Amino acid sequence: MTTGAAGRRAVPRRVAKVETFIVTLPRDTPYLGPLGPDESVNPRGYIVRKGNGTIYPTVDRSIAVRVTLDDGSEGWGETYGICAPRATCEIINDLLAPVLLGHDPEEVEAIWDELYGLMRVRGCGGGFHGDALAALDIALWDLRARGRGLPLAALLSSEAPRPVPGYLSGLPAATLAERVEMARAWQRQGIDAFKFAAVVSHEGIAEEFAALRVALGSDADIMVDLHWKFDAASAHALASRLAPYKPRFLEAPVKPELVGELAAVCRSWPGLIAAGEEWYTEYEAALRLPAAPLAYVQPEMGHTGITQFRRIAALAGRYGALVAPHATIGTGIFLAASLHVSSTLPNLWKHEWQHSVFARNLALLDTDMGCERGVYRLPGGPGLGVKPGAAFWEHARLVA
Repeated sequence: MTTGAAGRRAVPRRVAKVETFIVTLPRDTPYLGPLGPDESVNPRGYIVRKGNGTIYPTVDRSIAVRVTLDDGSEGWGETYGICAPRATCEIINDLLAPVLLGHDPEEVEAIWDELYGLMRVRGCGGGFHGDALAALDIALWDLRARGRGLPLAALLSSEAPRPVPGYLSGLPAATLAERVEMARAWQRQGIDAFKFAAVVSHEGIAEEFAALRVALGSDADIMVDLHWKFDAASAHALASRLAPYKPRFLEAPVKPELVGELAAVCRSWPGLIAAGEEWYTEYEAALRLPAAPLAYVQPEMGHTGITQFRRIAALAGRYGALVAPHATIGTGIFLAASLHVSSTLPNLWKHEWQHSVFARNLALLDTDMGCERGVYRLPGGPGLGVKPGAAFWEHARLVA
């Protein structure tokens, strides 16, 4: 849309083109850390982590989407490309983009509802379909804010952006001693909140928690991502073992499908449980929050897009939960969206900071986004405040 001097709606701008790109960045050490016992890389370049049976690539990979309007304006979005990225690209190119053409990005929330509804009766409420929606949604919000010359945060709220503190996520070293020393090195740089991954805690989760508490002291926030490893009874037993070490939260203790077990753990340990990175929509959140009194809800922008991220955060607030957004592997496009939205949330706690990914992957973009001493710096400029730089195009492949 263009606006006149008084900000009145003028001639709508329309979506004219949608392009998808797979962006792949090699890495020396696989995500979460070196290979563990009985883990190997399969012929397609994936690892199945024995700790939780989940598949991961050995590279950093995401899907970027460029949406171009009939006036030449461009907006950028991004989503997961961790596994089978061409599946998500095909959903966008074959199913969603033809329907999106001709739409006005001003109607972005209605567009999400329309595109989601295309596959509702086919059971596609998330997964690759949800990721495809997220990428397009982010690009449309980027266009909407750019069309007004505003940073996304300013479009979403008339109040000044709130600071977005981060917590350090992941200690990707091979041994417990090395992981503890890595955490201590970050603490010396001013970091005061740390999360480790149970999947690669080969010496034992309680043992790692105890070692970190001794090394980091009583004032540090320490969390553990349990990666859906447990049933309710074993999660309860683990929480009892960890209680003396005063965890800030225990993340994803049980499989996301098991709402009853999540509810049981939340009731047993009020104020301690975090979950939600795998939720795509407010519909999924609404099925869980009434029964499971979570302390922290963790929307992942790469799954939700901006529209659903905001709706999930608002629902979390109504149930008294803080928001601690998840941040996974990407170039930084959907991270920029997550930071902008997070800066407008009254119930924000801290935002995950994937330190082993953030700085090097951010080099693919033109942006002033950063994270210093545990506090994020929002990208400046209109829209998301990010766009692909020269290095991006060295690692991006157009998928027609």
